[in-house]
Amino acid sequence: MTTLQSPIGSGFSAATTTAHIIRSIDLVGQVAIVTGGYSGIGIDTVRTLALAGARVIVPARDVDRAIANLATVGAVEVWPMDLLDPGSIDAFAKRFLDTGLPLDILINSAGIMAVPTLERDARGHELQFATNHLGHFQLIHRLLPALRAAGTARVVSVSSFGHRYSPIHFDDLDYHHRAYDPWIGYGQSKTANILLAVELDAREKTNGIRAFALHPGSIAGTGLERHLPRQLLIDQGILDAAGDPIRDPARNLKSVEQGAATSIWCAVSPQLDGMGGVYAENCDIAELSDGNGSSANIGESMGPGGVRPHAVDRDLARRLWDLSEELTAA
Repeated sequence: MTTLQSPIGSGFSAATTTAHIIRSIDLVGQVAIVTGGYSGIGIDTVRTLALAGARVIVPARDVDRAIANLATVGAVEVWPMDLLDPGSIDAFAKRFLDTGLPLDILINSAGIMAVPTLERDARGHELQFATNHLGHFQLIHRLLPALRAAGTARVVSVSSFGHRYSPIHFDDLDYHHRAYDPWIGYGQSKTANILLAVELDAREKTNGIRAFALHPGSIAGTGLERHLPRQLLIDQGILDAAGDPIRDPARNLKSVEQGAATSIWCAVSPQLDGMGGVYAENCDIAELSDGNGSSANIGESMGPGGVRPHAVDRDLARRLWDLSEELTAA
């Protein structure tokens, strides 16, 4: 296995915000799509791109909620799409391709975490893998003509430190033969996000498409943690005794603006020109870390970072791509 995982000394840190990243960046004339753009760090991601002049489109399963949540963001478009509905994804992609617009930036920020009981989508796939990976894979695949037309496009996938919790279980993706564990399921889906960036970049960089994955940090209060007991988050030092989020970037406990910063850095920073297929954290490329697994302990997300080898292995990335094409009839 070869990997490009080596920090570049960006000059940024865990405390960096989206405002720091976007300073002096002009996105007038560019088009961006942000999944999950109406909740959590997605809202600040959308706001930052729009303020820099980009035309931003937000796919939404709940259009009314998205419009309400983005009311103060500015001129942002909300189009219907459900990551668990293949027909909806195809309809969204067709609508976009029919505009004839190139797509400069695609940020896949939507996701679910630690779903407590085993659930499957209409195609029979475990819900976290279906939402976090397969839906986004299908969207990317369908939008490839527009991404290629941009000449220099970036695709950014919001993964997680949680990729350490599990590699891809190719022999039982959907828990037909093993016991379901919410964190292992989440870890598998987050590993898939990184492997997707590795393979997409390898396949499409000659067409001007560069791909990145990232860990945003731990950002309590966004709703992503809705399946977790409040006391667990207090015990782990993520919430204080009153149940309010603790902000301490030195421990990767970030504000929304700090959490969205790495997404924006991957999407627009000139520091990454000519690069791709890497995993980032704290607005820099992460180091390759030792080991191939980890206990599913959210407290570890406040410790040393890095990306595990199983998430950047090109052979595994190629295998996942081929399987994803089969599963989404791409």
